[in-house]
Amino acid sequence: MRKFLLTVLTALSALALHAQNVSDLIISEALAQPDSTGILDGYGRRGGWVELYNKSTGTVNYAGCFLTDDRTQLRKSIIPKSDNRTKLGPRQVVLFYCSGNRHDGTFYTDFTLAPGKTVYLVSNDGRTIIDSLQIPANLPVGKSVAKLAPDIRQQEFAAQDQPAIPSPAILNGDRNAASRGELMKERDPHGWILSVTSVSVVFSALAILWFLFWFLFDRRAKKKAEHKPAKVVKGTPDAEIAAAIAVALDMEDSGDVYAAIATAVHLYLTECVHDAEPGIVTITRKESAWNNKALTFRKLPR
Repeated sequence: MRKFLLTVLTALSALALHAQNVSDLIISEALAQPDSTGILDGYGRRGGWVELYNKSTGTVNYAGCFLTDDRTQLRKSIIPKSDNRTKLGPRQVVLFYCSGNRHDGTFYTDFTLAPGKTVYLVSNDGRTIIDSLQIPANLPVGKSVAKLAPDIRQQEFAAQDQPAIPSPAILNGDRNAASRGELMKERDPHGWILSVTSVSVVFSALAILWFLFWFLFDRRAKKKAEHKPAKVVKGTPDAEIAAAIAVALDMEDSGDVYAAIATAVHLYLTECVHDAEPGIVTITRKESAWNNKALTFRKLPR
């Protein structure tokens, strides 16, 4: 019972750690130079910003992580640990304003963005770079650089070469894009390709299993089943050996036990029977009523 509880607790701990793995965060979008239509921060200012996205299905606590625009200073701007809002739900985004002063609030950085820079997301150990996003030097004013997913259900994001229309705090990607299953349905509407592929995989697996069974088990079993040839005295037939043993025993004292021994030896030498103990003939004596002298007594009538 203790082992079972320990296993359950270990599994739950692993799930909890996975649910709060900061490696599931990516830098999904960044803007260096806003235009007059850019969003305002909490102080009514327009400036650059960085967007983080949680691509996992669990909540991630990113408190203690770092944001920086300098690879030689990975701990340039820390995300405070004292704010309960530093938890990002599954498939959610959070925005950080690059005001140059982290003391403006939890969601502000100690650096400002500029074209040609690269922004890094660093783990809470201060050494591991989780993700990065490079801002092109020729990025127009009012345009952002974003990582898009052709199908957001697959959660596979890639940075785009073309400038994007800023979409702060909005998930990037085409929600209406066809999934892989839908694309497969278009290519194979009747399911023939899927059926042939499935049957081929099943038969291939069965063939591999049959070969392994035959090679590892069946061949060994057949080798073990082969009987070793019995040792025979050269020039003397097996039947003559059994007869000689029977005659010798009969000269000493006649009896069915000796006949049974001779027969058993003969059968063993001629490999007509299989004995579990190699080289040993085991005979269990069974009492017979033929030699019971009590049966020859006269019974007086009552």
